[in-house]
Amino acid sequence: MHLFLDIMNAEQGTFMQRCLQLAALAGGEVAPNPLVGAVLVSGGRIIGEGYHQKFGGPHAEVNCLASVRPDDHALIEKSILYVNLEPCSHTGKTPPCAELIIRHHIPEVIIGMVDPNEQVHGHGIKMMQDAGISVHVGLMEEACRSLNRRFITFQEKRRPYIILKWAQSRNVCMAPQDLSPVKITHSGTNRLVHRWRSEEAAIMVGAGTVQSDNPRLTNRLWTGVQPLRVIWDPNLRINKDAKVLDGESPSLVFNLEKNERMHRVEYIRISDQEKFISQILEILYARQINSVLVEGGARLLQFFIDRGCWDEARLITGNIFLEEGLPAPILKLARLEGQIDVEGDRVEFFLKRTAPVNRGG
Repeated sequence: MHLFLDIMNAEQGTFMQRCLQLAALAGGEVAPNPLVGAVLVSGGRIIGEGYHQKFGGPHAEVNCLASVRPDDHALIEKSILYVNLEPCSHTGKTPPCAELIIRHHIPEVIIGMVDPNEQVHGHGIKMMQDAGISVHVGLMEEACRSLNRRFITFQEKRRPYIILKWAQSRNVCMAPQDLSPVKITHSGTNRLVHRWRSEEAAIMVGAGTVQSDNPRLTNRLWTGVQPLRVIWDPNLRINKDAKVLDGESPSLVFNLEKNERMHRVEYIRISDQEKFISQILEILYARQINSVLVEGGARLLQFFIDRGCWDEARLITGNIFLEEGLPAPILKLARLEGQIDVEGDRVEFFLKRTAPVNRGG
Protein backbone atom coordinates (compact mmCIF):
# COMPACT_ATOMS: atom_id res chain seq x y z
CA MET A 1 0.00 0.00 0.00
CA HIS A 2 2.79 2.43 0.85
CA LEU A 3 6.58 2.54 0.80
CA PHE A 4 8.31 2.22 4.13
CA LEU A 5 11.56 4.05 4.62
CA ASP A 6 14.36 1.55 5.23
CA ILE A 7 17.18 4.07 5.45
CA MET A 8 17.00 7.44 7.16
CA ASN A 9 19.49 10.16 6.30
CA ALA A 10 20.54 12.81 8.80
CA GLU A 11 18.51 15.56 7.17
CA GLN A 12 15.29 13.55 7.24
CA GLY A 13 15.86 12.67 10.88
CA THR A 14 16.37 16.33 11.75
CA PHE A 15 13.06 17.36 10.19
CA MET A 16 11.11 14.52 11.82
CA GLN A 17 12.69 15.35 15.17
CA ARG A 18 11.41 18.89 14.70
CA CYS A 19 7.91 17.49 14.11
CA LEU A 20 8.15 15.65 17.42
CA GLN A 21 9.41 18.75 19.24
CA LEU A 22 6.50 20.79 17.93
CA ALA A 23 3.94 18.07 18.68
CA ALA A 24 5.13 17.74 22.29
CA LEU A 25 4.34 21.42 22.93
CA ALA A 26 0.66 20.52 23.16
CA GLY A 27 1.05 17.86 25.86
CA GLY A 28 -2.18 17.72 27.89
CA GLU A 29 -3.99 20.13 25.55
CA VAL A 30 -5.32 17.97 22.71
CA ALA A 31 -6.52 14.73 24.36
CA PRO A 32 -8.10 12.48 23.25
CA ASN A 33 -6.55 13.55 19.95
CA PRO A 34 -2.92 12.66 19.17
CA LEU A 35 0.09 14.95 19.40
CA VAL A 36 1.05 15.96 15.87
CA GLY A 37 3.66 18.28 14.40
CA ALA A 38 4.25 19.12 10.73
CA VAL A 39 7.22 20.63 8.92
CA LEU A 40 7.28 21.76 5.29
CA VAL A 41 10.71 21.71 3.63
CA SER A 42 11.89 23.04 0.28
CA GLY A 43 15.47 22.79 -0.89
CA GLY A 44 16.58 21.72 2.59
CA ARG A 45 14.98 24.81 4.19
CA ILE A 46 11.96 24.85 6.49
CA ILE A 47 9.36 27.13 4.90
CA GLY A 48 6.50 26.27 7.25
CA GLU A 49 5.82 24.43 10.49
CA GLY A 50 2.98 23.96 12.93
CA TYR A 51 1.35 21.63 15.42
CA HIS A 52 -2.07 20.66 16.73
CA GLN A 53 -2.41 23.07 19.64
CA LYS A 54 -5.89 22.59 21.14
CA PHE A 55 -8.55 19.91 21.00
CA GLY A 56 -11.06 20.97 18.35
CA GLY A 57 -8.61 23.44 16.80
CA PRO A 58 -6.76 23.32 13.47
CA HIS A 59 -4.57 20.28 12.89
CA ALA A 60 -0.81 20.41 12.49
CA GLU A 61 -0.90 20.37 8.69
CA VAL A 62 -3.30 23.34 8.61
CA ASN A 63 -1.13 25.41 10.95
CA CYS A 64 2.00 24.41 9.04
CA LEU A 65 0.68 25.58 5.67
CA ALA A 66 -0.78 28.74 7.21
CA SER A 67 2.69 29.65 8.50
CA VAL A 68 4.30 29.73 5.04
CA ARG A 69 5.29 33.31 4.15
CA PRO A 70 3.76 34.78 0.99
CA ASP A 71 7.20 34.94 -0.65
CA ASP A 72 7.50 31.15 -0.23
CA HIS A 73 4.03 30.12 -1.47
CA ALA A 74 5.42 29.18 -4.88
CA LEU A 75 7.71 26.67 -3.17
CA ILE A 76 4.87 24.61 -1.68
CA GLU A 77 4.46 22.64 -4.91
CA LYS A 78 8.18 21.73 -4.78
CA SER A 79 8.31 20.83 -1.09
CA ILE A 80 8.35 17.80 1.20
CA LEU A 81 5.91 17.62 4.10
CA TYR A 82 7.10 15.83 7.24
CA VAL A 83 4.48 14.77 9.78
CA ASN A 84 4.84 12.34 12.69
CA LEU A 85 1.37 10.79 12.23
CA GLU A 86 -0.63 9.92 9.12
CA PRO A 87 -2.77 12.88 7.98
CA CYS A 88 -6.48 12.35 8.68
CA SER A 89 -8.84 11.36 5.89
CA HIS A 90 -12.23 11.93 7.53
CA THR A 91 -14.24 14.96 8.56
CA GLY A 92 -14.42 15.41 12.32
CA LYS A 93 -14.14 18.75 14.07
CA THR A 94 -11.94 19.80 11.14
CA PRO A 95 -11.81 18.86 7.41
CA PRO A 96 -9.51 16.04 6.22
CA CYS A 97 -5.85 17.04 6.21
CA ALA A 98 -5.09 14.60 3.37
CA GLU A 99 -7.39 16.65 1.14
CA LEU A 100 -5.64 19.85 2.20
CA ILE A 101 -2.27 18.38 1.20
CA ILE A 102 -3.68 17.32 -2.17
CA ARG A 103 -5.15 20.77 -2.83
CA HIS A 104 -1.78 22.40 -2.20
CA HIS A 105 -0.10 20.03 -4.70
CA ILE A 106 2.59 18.94 -2.24
CA PRO A 107 4.53 16.28 -4.20
CA GLU A 108 6.02 14.25 -1.33
CA VAL A 109 4.99 13.38 2.23
CA ILE A 110 7.13 11.59 4.82
CA ILE A 111 5.18 10.14 7.74
CA GLY A 112 6.44 8.79 11.06
CA MET A 113 3.69 6.21 11.62
CA VAL A 114 0.31 5.03 10.39
CA ASP A 115 -2.65 6.30 12.44
CA PRO A 116 -4.06 3.41 14.55
CA ASN A 117 -7.52 5.02 14.56
CA GLU A 118 -9.65 2.75 12.38
CA GLN A 119 -11.32 5.83 10.83
CA VAL A 120 -7.95 6.91 9.44
CA HIS A 121 -5.72 3.83 9.35
CA GLY A 122 -4.13 3.83 5.89
CA HIS A 123 -6.95 5.81 4.30
CA GLY A 124 -5.11 9.14 4.42
CA ILE A 125 -2.06 7.54 2.84
CA LYS A 126 -4.13 5.93 0.05
CA MET A 127 -5.98 9.17 -0.61
CA MET A 128 -2.69 11.01 -1.14
CA GLN A 129 -1.16 8.22 -3.21
CA ASP A 130 -4.23 8.09 -5.45
CA ALA A 131 -3.66 11.80 -6.08
CA GLY A 132 -0.11 11.08 -7.25
CA ILE A 133 1.73 12.09 -4.09
CA SER A 134 4.87 10.13 -3.16
CA VAL A 135 4.25 8.86 0.38
CA HIS A 136 6.88 7.29 2.66
CA VAL A 137 6.09 5.84 6.09
CA GLY A 138 8.16 4.72 9.07
CA LEU A 139 10.67 7.52 9.65
CA MET A 140 11.65 7.44 13.36
CA GLU A 141 8.59 5.27 14.00
CA GLU A 142 9.65 4.17 17.49
CA ALA A 143 10.02 7.78 18.65
CA CYS A 144 6.70 8.67 17.04
CA ARG A 145 4.94 5.80 18.81
CA SER A 146 6.51 6.78 22.13
CA LEU A 147 5.25 10.35 21.85
CA ASN A 148 1.69 9.19 21.14
CA ARG A 149 1.67 6.15 23.42
CA ARG A 150 -1.49 7.41 25.16
CA PHE A 151 -3.35 7.78 21.88
CA ILE A 152 -2.09 4.41 20.59
CA THR A 153 -3.08 2.54 23.77
CA PHE A 154 -6.50 4.19 23.70
CA GLN A 155 -7.05 3.14 20.07
CA GLU A 156 -5.52 -0.35 20.17
CA LYS A 157 -6.41 -1.53 23.69
CA ARG A 158 -9.62 0.47 24.06
CA ARG A 159 -8.72 1.77 27.49
CA PRO A 160 -6.83 4.74 28.91
CA TYR A 161 -3.04 4.72 29.13
CA ILE A 162 -2.24 4.10 32.82
CA ILE A 163 0.63 5.73 34.68
CA LEU A 164 1.29 4.72 38.29
CA LYS A 165 2.98 7.25 40.55
CA TRP A 166 3.98 7.24 44.18
CA ALA A 167 6.54 8.65 46.58
CA GLN A 168 8.37 6.56 49.16
CA SER A 169 11.02 6.91 51.84
CA ARG A 170 14.53 5.45 51.68
CA ASN A 171 13.22 2.41 53.52
CA VAL A 172 10.38 1.96 50.96
CA CYS A 173 7.47 3.29 53.00
CA MET A 174 4.73 5.64 51.78
CA ALA A 175 3.52 7.04 55.12
CA PRO A 176 3.83 6.62 58.90
CA GLN A 177 1.71 3.89 60.46
CA ASP A 178 -0.59 6.49 62.05
CA LEU A 179 -1.00 8.26 58.68
CA SER A 180 0.18 11.54 60.19
CA PRO A 181 1.28 14.13 57.60
CA VAL A 182 4.93 13.92 56.56
CA LYS A 183 6.79 15.46 53.63
CA ILE A 184 8.67 12.75 51.77
CA THR A 185 9.69 14.84 48.75
CA HIS A 186 10.94 18.37 48.09
CA SER A 187 9.07 21.30 46.53
CA GLY A 188 10.80 20.86 43.15
CA THR A 189 9.53 17.29 42.92
CA ASN A 190 6.04 18.45 43.86
CA ARG A 191 6.06 20.91 40.97
CA LEU A 192 7.17 18.09 38.67
CA VAL A 193 4.19 15.99 39.81
CA HIS A 194 1.84 18.89 39.04
CA ARG A 195 3.36 19.10 35.58
CA TRP A 196 2.63 15.38 35.15
CA ARG A 197 -0.97 15.99 36.22
CA SER A 198 -1.35 18.71 33.57
CA GLU A 199 -0.28 16.21 30.89
CA GLU A 200 -2.90 13.55 31.71
CA ALA A 201 -6.65 13.48 31.17
CA ALA A 202 -7.46 12.15 34.65
CA ILE A 203 -5.92 11.54 38.06
CA MET A 204 -7.11 8.73 40.33
CA VAL A 205 -6.90 7.94 44.06
CA GLY A 206 -8.76 5.77 46.53
CA ALA A 207 -10.98 6.85 49.41
CA GLY A 208 -8.21 6.19 51.95
CA THR A 209 -5.95 8.79 50.35
CA VAL A 210 -8.76 11.34 50.35
CA GLN A 211 -9.53 10.66 54.01
CA SER A 212 -5.93 10.81 55.23
CA ASP A 213 -4.51 13.58 53.00
CA ASN A 214 -7.58 15.52 51.79
CA PRO A 215 -5.79 16.37 48.50
CA ARG A 216 -7.07 18.80 45.86
CA LEU A 217 -5.75 16.63 42.99
CA THR A 218 -5.18 19.67 40.78
CA ASN A 219 -2.13 20.95 38.92
CA ARG A 220 -2.16 24.35 40.69
CA LEU A 221 1.66 24.45 40.75
CA TRP A 222 1.77 24.21 36.94
CA THR A 223 -0.09 25.56 33.93
CA GLY A 224 -2.48 23.69 31.68
CA VAL A 225 -5.80 21.90 31.72
CA GLN A 226 -6.99 20.53 35.05
CA PRO A 227 -7.31 16.72 35.01
CA LEU A 228 -10.57 14.96 35.70
CA ARG A 229 -10.50 13.78 39.33
CA VAL A 230 -11.39 10.08 39.71
CA ILE A 231 -12.00 8.58 43.16
CA TRP A 232 -12.67 4.96 44.06
CA ASP A 233 -14.91 5.15 47.15
CA PRO A 234 -16.82 1.83 47.25
CA ASN A 235 -18.73 2.50 50.47
CA LEU A 236 -18.99 6.29 50.19
CA ARG A 237 -16.74 7.05 53.14
CA ILE A 238 -15.41 10.37 51.86
CA ASN A 239 -16.35 13.42 53.89
CA LYS A 240 -18.72 15.75 52.03
CA ASP A 241 -16.29 18.61 52.71
CA ALA A 242 -13.38 16.85 50.97
CA LYS A 243 -11.48 19.08 48.58
CA VAL A 244 -11.96 16.63 45.70
CA LEU A 245 -15.69 17.43 45.90
CA ASP A 246 -15.26 21.21 45.88
CA GLY A 247 -16.12 21.66 42.20
CA GLU A 248 -12.81 23.31 41.34
CA SER A 249 -12.53 20.72 38.59
CA PRO A 250 -14.88 17.85 37.67
CA SER A 251 -14.84 14.69 39.80
CA LEU A 252 -16.14 11.17 39.25
CA VAL A 253 -16.76 9.13 42.40
CA PHE A 254 -17.02 5.43 41.58
CA ASN A 255 -18.84 3.45 44.26
CA LEU A 256 -21.04 0.43 44.97
CA GLU A 257 -24.17 2.26 46.11
CA LYS A 258 -25.57 5.02 43.93
CA ASN A 259 -25.69 7.01 40.71
CA GLU A 260 -26.09 10.72 41.29
CA ARG A 261 -25.02 13.93 39.59
CA MET A 262 -24.50 17.32 41.20
CA HIS A 263 -22.42 20.39 40.42
CA ARG A 264 -19.21 19.08 38.78
CA VAL A 265 -19.37 15.91 40.88
CA GLU A 266 -20.85 12.66 39.58
CA TYR A 267 -21.35 9.45 41.54
CA ILE A 268 -21.23 6.33 39.36
CA ARG A 269 -22.25 2.92 40.69
CA ILE A 270 -20.05 -0.08 39.89
CA SER A 271 -21.83 -3.43 39.82
CA ASP A 272 -18.93 -5.76 40.65
CA GLN A 273 -16.32 -4.86 43.25
CA GLU A 274 -14.04 -7.68 42.11
CA LYS A 275 -13.84 -6.12 38.65
CA PHE A 276 -13.96 -2.48 39.66
CA ILE A 277 -10.80 -1.53 37.75
CA SER A 278 -11.99 -2.92 34.42
CA GLN A 279 -15.43 -1.34 34.87
CA ILE A 280 -13.95 2.06 35.72
CA LEU A 281 -11.63 1.92 32.72
CA GLU A 282 -14.53 0.96 30.43
CA ILE A 283 -16.48 4.00 31.57
CA LEU A 284 -13.48 6.32 31.23
CA TYR A 285 -12.84 4.95 27.73
CA ALA A 286 -16.44 5.62 26.75
CA ARG A 287 -15.99 9.20 27.97
CA GLN A 288 -12.89 9.68 25.81
CA ILE A 289 -10.46 9.79 28.76
CA ASN A 290 -7.25 8.56 27.16
CA SER A 291 -4.87 8.60 30.14
CA VAL A 292 -5.01 8.21 33.92
CA LEU A 293 -2.35 9.08 36.48
CA VAL A 294 -2.95 6.75 39.44
CA GLU A 295 -1.53 8.36 42.58
CA GLY A 296 -2.57 5.91 45.20
CA GLY A 297 -2.63 4.91 47.97
CA ALA A 298 -0.65 1.74 48.24
CA ARG A 299 -3.63 -0.63 48.12
CA LEU A 300 -5.10 0.89 44.97
CA LEU A 301 -1.72 0.99 43.26
CA GLN A 302 -1.07 -2.65 44.14
CA PHE A 303 -4.47 -3.61 42.67
CA PHE A 304 -3.38 -2.16 39.33
CA ILE A 305 0.06 -3.79 39.56
CA ASP A 306 -1.21 -7.25 40.52
CA ARG A 307 -3.65 -7.26 37.62
CA GLY A 308 -0.99 -6.12 35.18
CA CYS A 309 -3.17 -3.14 34.33
CA TRP A 310 -0.57 -0.41 33.87
CA ASP A 311 1.75 0.94 31.20
CA GLU A 312 4.20 3.21 32.98
CA ALA A 313 5.32 3.87 36.56
CA ARG A 314 7.05 6.86 38.10
CA LEU A 315 8.64 6.22 41.46
CA ILE A 316 9.95 9.06 43.64
CA THR A 317 12.27 8.16 46.52
CA GLY A 318 12.86 10.91 49.07
CA ASN A 319 15.87 11.16 51.35
CA ILE A 320 14.02 10.44 54.59
CA PHE A 321 13.57 7.34 56.76
CA LEU A 322 10.16 6.39 58.17
CA GLU A 323 10.18 4.27 61.31
CA GLU A 324 7.58 1.49 61.07
CA GLY A 325 5.99 3.09 58.02
CA LEU A 326 3.33 1.71 55.72
CA PRO A 327 4.99 -0.32 52.92
CA ALA A 328 5.00 1.05 49.39
CA PRO A 329 3.61 -1.04 46.52
CA ILE A 330 5.78 -3.74 44.97
CA LEU A 331 6.28 -3.12 41.27
CA LYS A 332 6.30 -6.24 39.07
CA LEU A 333 7.34 -6.87 35.47
CA ALA A 334 8.94 -3.43 35.31
CA ARG A 335 11.79 -2.23 33.12
CA LEU A 336 13.76 0.81 34.27
CA GLU A 337 13.86 3.36 31.44
CA GLY A 338 15.55 6.30 33.11
CA GLN A 339 16.31 8.20 36.29
CA ILE A 340 16.72 11.84 37.30
CA ASP A 341 17.58 13.69 40.51
CA VAL A 342 15.36 16.54 41.70
CA GLU A 343 16.59 18.42 44.78
CA GLY A 344 17.96 15.18 46.22
CA ASP A 345 14.88 13.11 45.38
CA ARG A 346 15.42 10.16 43.04
CA VAL A 347 12.81 9.91 40.27
CA GLU A 348 12.73 6.61 38.38
CA PHE A 349 10.76 5.90 35.23
CA PHE A 350 9.57 2.37 34.44
CA LEU A 351 7.71 0.72 31.59
CA LYS A 352 5.81 -2.53 31.97
CA ARG A 353 7.61 -5.39 30.29
CA THR A 354 5.99 -8.46 28.82
CA ALA A 355 5.92 -11.49 31.07
CA PRO A 356 8.52 -14.13 30.08
CA VAL A 357 7.20 -17.07 28.11
CA ASN A 358 6.97 -20.25 30.16
CA ARG A 359 8.78 -22.86 28.06
CA GLY A 360 8.62 -25.60 30.67
CA GLY A 361 6.58 -28.68 30.00
